[in-house]
This record gives sequence, structure tokens and C-alpha cells, in this order.
Amino acid sequence: MFGFKTIAFRCLLGLSISVAALAARDVSAAETAAPSVAIHFTFDRPIDASMAPFFIAAKDGKFGAERLNVSFNSAAGSTEALARVAKGDSELALVDINELIRFRDKDDAAPVKAVFVLFNRAPYAIIARRSRGIHLLPDLDGKTVGVADGDLSMRLWPALAQQNGINASRVKFHKISAAVREPILSAGQVDAVAGFSYLSAVNLRNRGVPGSDLVVLRYADYGCEAYGFAVVANPAFAAAKPDAVKGFVRALIAGIDATVKEPARAADEATSRIDNGDRDLELERLRTVLVDYILTDEVKRNGLGGIDPARLERSIDQIAQDFKFRKRPAAADIFDGGFLPPVESRLIN
Repeated sequence: MFGFKTIAFRCLLGLSISVAALAARDVSAAETAAPSVAIHFTFDRPIDASMAPFFIAAKDGKFGAERLNVSFNSAAGSTEALARVAKGDSELALVDINELIRFRDKDDAAPVKAVFVLFNRAPYAIIARRSRGIHLLPDLDGKTVGVADGDLSMRLWPALAQQNGINASRVKFHKISAAVREPILSAGQVDAVAGFSYLSAVNLRNRGVPGSDLVVLRYADYGCEAYGFAVVANPAFAAAKPDAVKGFVRALIAGIDATVKEPARAADEATSRIDNGDRDLELERLRTVLVDYILTDEVKRNGLGGIDPARLERSIDQIAQDFKFRKRPAAADIFDGGFLPPVESRLIN
């Protein structure tokens, strides 16, 4: 009996030592694991549902799984967001890639590059009233279009007009405040407004303008080659912590995948971050963004996040029709695909 107790005690003692050793090894591993990398991420405008993939990635712990501690903030436009990234106040930002192209033309510009394209097509559009006789882009001849100060879509209007045989001098542009863009069209004070389709068109329907009276003339449908919003990186951060940038991209792709599968949940998450946000409005906005700008035919063929260098070159040429480059940047100056995972990891339905 004594022998049995001795054997049992030794077994328990051995098991305790093994468990203690395993616990010590786990603690040691945790202590030696790389610490989380802090990333200050800047959106170039107020929050809306198009940013849902970022928030879902955070909600689902995708950034944490990549050992990233991501915080979000907003800037007053792409120019300000780019300045923060160039200075190092933000490691990453979401900006209009066409503003990045113009930014890189400055003599003292930091070599900021895009590392992931979220919008495969620029969301520029003219939103018009059919009741004003506008059905197609050439119908803008002799019409009045409301344009907010700093509206990015106007930077590519000259190229679009020329490509579609429109006499730009016969389209009247009426400067307005961005705050009255939708009200002034719904009140019939202008025939159309310029802006982002997923913002203005959705807002106008929410204001009671019948969808049957609205026509959305997307630049992309009329030959505009431009890409849209893209994630840009501070060059020093990208060089020092390339794995952090790659991890951020992987997490964002997971966020996009979750958003596609559960748009209602994604819209809820985005709306929760908007003061007095309207969940139904944001869900409609998100669905428009997914169909028109994220899940394009090009993305379905080639995967999320990348670019076609030849197409990017053509888009730079279109910008040059209204912007005098001191030194025209090449596609390689604007986009770095080295942080993207393999194509098979970026394919999405």
C-alpha cells in the first residue's frame, strides 16, 4: 500500500513539475513575443459606411491578431491626411489616390506611396435630375451644375468632357458650399451637382427626391480611368516595419471579406461611430460602394488592393490634361505592391 502511495505521489509530483514547466515556457514565450505596433490611421473625411471594412477588422480582432494597435482619426481632406502621413503624425491614411498623384509633383514631397487600393474606381459623378432633361453626360450642355469648393471630381472634368465630345464652356458651374449640395438640387436651384455618387445620390433619395428622377453619371462609366481611395503609408514607417504594413493589409482584406458577407453588421458598426448616424442610410451607402467601387470586374479577376500599372499611367495622363506637372510621376512612384499578399489571398466574390 505504501509503495502504491509513493508511486502515485511521484506521478503527481512529475505532472505538477511538467505543468509548471509548460506554464513557465508559455510565460517566457509571451514575454519574448514582439510587442504590438501602434498605428495612427487617418481618414481623409468624416466617417461614413464606406469605411466599414476598417471598423469590422478592428471589431473582429483582425488588427490585434496581426499584433497591431490601430487608432482612427479624421482629417479635413486628402491634402491634410497626406501631410500627416508625410510628417509621420500618422503611419497610414486613406486618401484619394488622385490627390496623392498631385502631391508627389511637389519638389519637397515625401515619397509617400499607396500600398492598397480600396476603391477600384473613383467615385466621382454628376448627380442630375431627369426632370431637367438630363439622361446622359452630353445632356449637361447648357445646364447648371452645383460644385462645392475643393470638389475633387472637378479635377478630372476637363479630361472627361474632352473624351466625350462635350464643349466644357457650355456647362455652367455654380460654386456652392458642400453643406448645401443636396438641398440646392432637391430644391431645383441647379440642374445637377458634382460629388461622390455614394454620398450625394444616397443623401438625395433620403431627402425625398424620387429615385426615378435621379440619374447618376459616374465618371468611370464615361471613360475616366482613375482609381479611388487608397491606403498610403509613411515611407520611413513602411521601411522600418514592413511586416506591420503587410499585417494591416491582411487585416483590412479580412475586414472587406466580412463586410461583403455581412453588410448589415458592417453598417451597424460604422453607424455606431457616426453622431446621429442613420443605419438604413449607411447600409444603402455601403451596398452602393461595394457594388460600384470595391467589387468591380477588375477586382474579381485580379484580387483586392492592386492596380493595373498601364491603367494607372493612363489616369495620370488624364490628370495632366488639367494639371501642369513639373515632373510627371510614374505609376511606380504612386503605388507599391510589395505589401500585398499573394493574389489567391485577395480574390473575393
